[in-house]
This record gives sequence, structure tokens and C-alpha cells, in this order.
Amino acid sequence: MAEQLKIKLSIANRVYPLTIAPSQEEGLRKAAKKIEAMITQFEQNYSVRDKQDVLAMCALQFATQVEQKTIDKASVSEEVEEKLNALNQLLNDHLSA
Repeated sequence: MAEQLKIKLSIANRVYPLTIAPSQEEGLRKAAKKIEAMITQFEQNYSVRDKQDVLAMCALQFATQVEQKTIDKASVSEEVEEKLNALNQLLNDHLSA
């Protein structure tokens, strides 16, 4: 079993102790920084009183980004498949002529 690392992340003025694999540390710290930046942005741009509301807005924005990337990736995959099929058809037509 790989050695575990104990870290503390601060999000929305709360400290969260975590035990993680060392390979996860950079990603978790970057994610926590992005959340903190987004919290600051929401608090500056909107009159939000409750941290829970700000965190819900952050969660919605991150989830939307993930879903949009999934949709975009599926769209690109379909487009690539269509182009490959068309190219394959052209090659077949050329070889059979």
C-alpha cells in the first residue's frame, strides 16, 4: 500500500484535514485555490450573505464545466467519426475504381 499524506485545506474559512495519496496533493491544492478564487468573485459581484449559497454556486459552476466538457467531447467524437467514415468511403471508392 502506498504511503499516505496528511494535509489540511482551507475552503470558505474552514479547515479540512485530509489523508491522501501524494499524487493527489497538487490537484487538491489547485482545486482549493480555484474554489477560494470563485468564492471571492461571487462575494464581490453578488450580495450573498451565506457561505453555503456561495459554495452551492461554486459547485454548480464546476459541475456545469464538467458536463459541458463531456458534451463537447462527445460532439467532437461524433464529428471525427463522421469524417473518418467519409474518408474511408473515399478510399474504398478510389480503390474499387
